[in-house]
Amino acid sequence: MVVASKNHVNQVVSVAAQRDDARVTFTDVGIFSGPIGTPLMEYVKVAFPPDHPEQPVIAALVDSDLRELTFPIERDVTVRPVNLLSSDGHRIYRRSLVFLMTTAAAEVLPGVKIEVMHSLTSGGFYCEALKRPNFSEDELALIRTRMREIVAEDAPIVRKHMPLEEARAMFKARGDDDKVRLLEFREKEYLTVYSLRDNLDYFFGYMAASTGVLRLFDLFTTGQGFILQYPRPEAPSSLSPYKESKQLESIFLQTEKWLDVMGIEDVGQLNEAIKGGRIREEILVAEALQTRHLSEIAAAIAERHAQGTRLVLIAGPSSAGKTTFSKRLAVQLMAYGIQPYALGMDNYFVDREFTPRDSNGEYDFEALEALDLKRLNRDLLNLMQRQPVQLPCFDFRLGKSLPGDVITLTDDHIIIAEGIHGMNPDLIKEVPHERAFRVYVSALTALNIDRHNRIPTTDVRLIRRIVRDARHRGYNATDTLDRWESVRRGEKRNIFPYQEHADIMFNSSLIYELAVLRPLVEPLLLQVDRTSPRYVEVKRLLAFLGWVRPASMDYVPGDSLLREFIGQSVLEDYVPGLRQNGIKPLHSQSS
Repeated sequence: MVVASKNHVNQVVSVAAQRDDARVTFTDVGIFSGPIGTPLMEYVKVAFPPDHPEQPVIAALVDSDLRELTFPIERDVTVRPVNLLSSDGHRIYRRSLVFLMTTAAAEVLPGVKIEVMHSLTSGGFYCEALKRPNFSEDELALIRTRMREIVAEDAPIVRKHMPLEEARAMFKARGDDDKVRLLEFREKEYLTVYSLRDNLDYFFGYMAASTGVLRLFDLFTTGQGFILQYPRPEAPSSLSPYKESKQLESIFLQTEKWLDVMGIEDVGQLNEAIKGGRIREEILVAEALQTRHLSEIAAAIAERHAQGTRLVLIAGPSSAGKTTFSKRLAVQLMAYGIQPYALGMDNYFVDREFTPRDSNGEYDFEALEALDLKRLNRDLLNLMQRQPVQLPCFDFRLGKSLPGDVITLTDDHIIIAEGIHGMNPDLIKEVPHERAFRVYVSALTALNIDRHNRIPTTDVRLIRRIVRDARHRGYNATDTLDRWESVRRGEKRNIFPYQEHADIMFNSSLIYELAVLRPLVEPLLLQVDRTSPRYVEVKRLLAFLGWVRPASMDYVPGDSLLREFIGQSVLEDYVPGLRQNGIKPLHSQSS
């Protein structure tokens, strides 16, 4: 029995002093005690009743270590609840929901196999049934109903260690070749698996203690597959309306075709390529596929240029490789006889005194209004009309806009502008729509650990950024992790809502990159202090990377987008040049 009362602390301390009791302190809630070995969930039930604003609690930080609610409390600890508002809680919810779905599907449609393909910005996973037609509405209704029955049952999700050879035999007997490949390179002698009713499976990362917390979800068909919908972290008590993302779906479909061409669909197959000495060839093919798409984008821009387009806007989230993409695109355009001019968007900041402030009273440099939109639009129109323009040059030390170069462009030129607001239609409201071409760049990872465990795009971008920040900016991993939450908030506000406004999307993800990034990022992550609040994230990233065999960076081409992060890029000091009138393009600051 758990004893709890924040109004009778002395009584609790007295009880906890007994050798068979342990104290659990929930900050701002109270102190609770119970027999040693009591699962954390029993404390949570007392401290956070169903109507508590923290609910649903799905995990907890126990003395700063992330733990499942089944974790037994053996000593006095301080605990902070984890719910769907946090990234850890959201990951656990989504992961557990996939287990619920696959379990329900196996019960109502025996023998069916499901692959989780990729995530959606509106909150959901795109999934497909394997080796059979897409689920019908009636079949999805059966799965949905069974899922809700299991949720109402509050069935336990049980964690256990299984000997590695036993796990391999089980997955081989079930025909789960993706997991068999994955376990071929497992170094530990056991595998942590989870059971739900009669279903046993491997999932990377922690799970909910039981199905009762998985109340919010939906299933519906789309295209060749279906959507498993879940609540977004910013709105954990409801499901957001589904928004079709044709551009995003198109780029994922393209990437899946690339995976088929390369014969690599999961981490196990990537590991086999590395072990078999084929990684050099896989790198060359991956780079060739990406170069072909970049060439196709340049061809589309060249066609539009002939019709009067004079501006290319490039936007995307942090660590997408926008800088290298811009430079490679410029080279491709020059092959068409088009002269690129790199316009520095950072030079269009308003004077510091006019910079908007956020809710905390701090300068909000990411707000659209932090740019001098009137001058930007005027300069763009004049440049397109071959008029001389004196560009601004922003002095970040003074916080002032100063006079810059005077330039004049010709009909052979095209302006390339990279910035976080590039897809926002309010950026260039005065420029006719047909005169601009918009490219959205992101690292949209399609390679998964296995069919039920996907690799989040966000994780790949974070790993890229940790490596780049250490190599080029002198930041350690803790510095980067400290900034990451703020970076993500800015992306959700300024970038993701406008991605569908792009004329075309470019996927900068490379199928082999985690193998190359692993030996570079692991030493940086291992330097993070174990007492740091960021160490939970470090442990998760290290465990995830442990599934990927390392590969040398020596075979990565000098103009690869990956070189922007790992170094030694042949494009590092290259700025798109203009070969007439002595015009010198401006550098743009990498985001």
